[in-house]
Amino acid sequence: MKGRIAVIVMAALLVFYLVLVGWRAVLFVQSGDPVGILIGVALIVLPLIGAWALVREINFGVRCERLVKQLDAEGALPVNDLPTRPSGRPYREAADAQFPQYQEAVDAAPKDWRAWFRLGLAYDASGDRRRARSALRTAMSLEKSAA
Repeated sequence: MKGRIAVIVMAALLVFYLVLVGWRAVLFVQSGDPVGILIGVALIVLPLIGAWALVREINFGVRCERLVKQLDAEGALPVNDLPTRPSGRPYREAADAQFPQYQEAVDAAPKDWRAWFRLGLAYDASGDRRRARSALRTAMSLEKSAA
């Protein structure tokens, strides 16, 4: 719940920022000055990119949450028994020790979205966010094609 509130607050702040920048962009374009128009166009493009990124990240989070609930209902979520730091993040050594079992599961069943999702969670526990997101995206696309 705390994470969801943080996402809502950050999204609201980003939307507020995008509206302010968008308004400034309109004022620059209306100035009639060639440099002002160029700045205005750039300020219009940047909020559009920001809005696209916001929608993409929220969509990613919603889809991940849906798959977590599905795995939880099936009793297929990995047990989170790793020792953690005071921050709540698992110790990397402990996460790395469990990692091979998730990699082997994906190697054994490369079309199983559940195995890919668990691999993504293992990557995240090991601190490799880039590979975690990639594995989670693979899980999402496999789940979508299986449905």
